[in-house]
Amino acid sequence: MRHVGTSIIFFNSRNEVLLVLRDDKPSIACPNMWDLPGGHVESSETPAECIVREMLEEIEVDVEGCALFRVYEFSDRTEHVFTQRAEFDVERMVLHEGQMLRWFTQRETEERALAYGFNEVLSDFFNTLHQH
Repeated sequence: MRHVGTSIIFFNSRNEVLLVLRDDKPSIACPNMWDLPGGHVESSETPAECIVREMLEEIEVDVEGCALFRVYEFSDRTEHVFTQRAEFDVERMVLHEGQMLRWFTQRETEERALAYGFNEVLSDFFNTLHQH
């Protein structure tokens, strides 16, 4: 059975998105790659409950009420992508998973391969952002 994942696009007033640098462990998928924050939906929870739990666990941020952007059907999973405007100071954030957090411009996201095929997701996000 394909697994279900959730991720969140935090974006700031400069239209930058927040990415997390995954741990550099050969035992994990996509080591040392930039990724959207998120995680796997457990059997007892909805995608919205999952993203709230994951963000509390990973960065101690409450995203209750964040907006669903889109649901993607990737070859390996169904991904529920949420969005929330945020003005985080990454230097002051608590990070329990991954090596670091950083804000990226659209161009910076286009210039690198992101984990789990999130280049497509961020391309869609930036296109939607520019239409509004």
